[in-house]
Amino acid sequence: MKRKIIVTGDGSKTIQLEDWNEQYHSKHGAIQEAYHVFIKNGLDRLKKKEISILEIGFGTGLNAIITFIESQKSGKTIDYTGIEAFPVTLREVQQLNYTEALNSHEKMPVFQEMHACEWSKTVKISADFCLTKYKMKIEDVLFNSKFDLIYFDAFGPRVQPELWTEEIFSKMYVSLKPKGWLTTYSAKGAVRRALQSVGFLVERTEGPPGKREMLVAQKH
Repeated sequence: MKRKIIVTGDGSKTIQLEDWNEQYHSKHGAIQEAYHVFIKNGLDRLKKKEISILEIGFGTGLNAIITFIESQKSGKTIDYTGIEAFPVTLREVQQLNYTEALNSHEKMPVFQEMHACEWSKTVKISADFCLTKYKMKIEDVLFNSKFDLIYFDAFGPRVQPELWTEEIFSKMYVSLKPKGWLTTYSAKGAVRRALQSVGFLVERTEGPPGKREMLVAQKH
């Protein structure tokens, strides 16, 4: 599938899959979307100091690097797990301008290490941030009450509807600790109903630039 690097509305870059007309992040602003969906409506909801996060769709590493930056500001300790079936290439990573766009040039070595570190091995990125990446399909996720928060950042239901089903969200539900949260950019009615059907309490909230709404769900 043909892939190319594009510049989004806030000046940050993302990867576009031309055959699907689908991007890893919003064309309206990759960084703006990530902060709104995963920090404001995810990480910031948790007031505890030690937090375990599961990202579904590690992709470009944008969500991981902004979580690292925000955890350093807040003093939170993060245990971060990323799932990715089709990792981005080193050439693509080198073209992404996230640390520059975030005015965090000094974090570039951290961003590169996140991509370079071994799969299925826990790596201590800093004293307060551990990263474990698994090269696996979402369908194969199997955790039990391990995470406080899930960043559900799979490709959209339009192109991969099989990743937004009751079966998948049941796995997410089991993966979360009691009262854990799941946040996602999608606001589709079918996604909301699938989340509710497996036990989540779901709320619609204001979406990032370019989207009217998004969904946040809590394990009941």
